[in-house]
Amino acid sequence: MQAGPFVPTVVLDRPDLVKQLHEEFVHCGSDVVQAFTYNAHREKLKLVDRLVDLQSMNRKALRIARKCADETGTLMAGDICLTNLYDKNNPNSKGIVKAIFKEQVEWAVEEGADYIVGETFGTLDEAMIALEAIKEFGRGIPAVITMSLHVYNDVGATSTDHVEITEAMKRLEAAGSDVVGLNCMAGPETIIPVMERIKKSGVKVPLAALPVPYRTTVKEPTMFYLTDPQTGKRAFPGSLDCLSSSRDDIFEFGRKCDELGIPYIGLCCGNSPHYTRALCESIGRSPPGSKFSPKMEDHSVFGTGPIKDVHCRDVYIA
Repeated sequence: MQAGPFVPTVVLDRPDLVKQLHEEFVHCGSDVVQAFTYNAHREKLKLVDRLVDLQSMNRKALRIARKCADETGTLMAGDICLTNLYDKNNPNSKGIVKAIFKEQVEWAVEEGADYIVGETFGTLDEAMIALEAIKEFGRGIPAVITMSLHVYNDVGATSTDHVEITEAMKRLEAAGSDVVGLNCMAGPETIIPVMERIKKSGVKVPLAALPVPYRTTVKEPTMFYLTDPQTGKRAFPGSLDCLSSSRDDIFEFGRKCDELGIPYIGLCCGNSPHYTRALCESIGRSPPGSKFSPKMEDHSVFGTGPIKDVHCRDVYIA
């Protein structure tokens, strides 16, 4: 997928790779196969001159996901996301955005989605429109709505339309979302403190936390702020690699979520199956992929087994 537009044209260009990726994540412990329809809405497809593929791309992604879910005994989720079109100052924008969500929700239902994720909303208003569309056109299937944090301030964090984040979660809950929470932008270190505040705020529905696997900090709280430590330049998108989370970071994130009682956990942009495996292991699971987790007791230098490189051990172990 090309950075910039981030449109999942691979669904039609190489569906075999999409299927393989779904299978790898399930092998490493994912309970859900999420259809690759993020940014597969009409405005994004128009941007990359693929509008003619709108319905076929969505249905193909949903069918690939449904087939994988059926074969592996997992759930299949449809997906809608921010449109970048909502403008509170334009009275027509709500109708435009809701129409975009409507067609994607209807395709997801027709292709057998077990529930629908609405994600990465910066504004509460657009998150509410997504929830409204799922409720109106989703034929009763559950809705998971997650927002992305861009604004950190003295009150903690707010949406880009200036709603304090715990208040935003409460409004989504009151409007009928089955799960609420945060995804994308923030890494484990900067998402957890906000999730703690949401948990303490009295939200009753299950909470979701899906950070990006990058080492965001208080100083650089989202991946858009991150800078390359060598060059000082903005790392997003091509230099984020040097700021990637370790598997230990992800394991610790999973432990904290478990301690807080956050049941819906995952990772967003930058995720890889080995991270999902670490996340599953952090809550006591051993998915098939755990067969390949590190077994350092058999390492020739750092292990305790019978095969030892005595010369290297002398160098590295005092």
